[in-house]
Amino acid sequence: MKLYRFLTDDDTPAFCHKVTAAINQGWSLHGGPTYAYDQANGVMRCGQAVVKEVEGGTYSPDLKLGEQ
Repeated sequence: MKLYRFLTDDDTPAFCHKVTAAINQGWSLHGGPTYAYDQANGVMRCGQAVVKEVEGGTYSPDLKLGEQ
């Protein structure tokens, strides 16, 4: 089963740590990062899609992707 997550955070080192943690948990980058200005909060926001292949399992919307 292939899993997909989209990680987001403000453009700070915390975003890089979030992506690095996902990579070290077996997730792979999917495409390039995205950036957008969050006008409501006055900050740049970053996003990065990640994917992971897992053995077996059945997809369910209740699946906690961050725990995979």
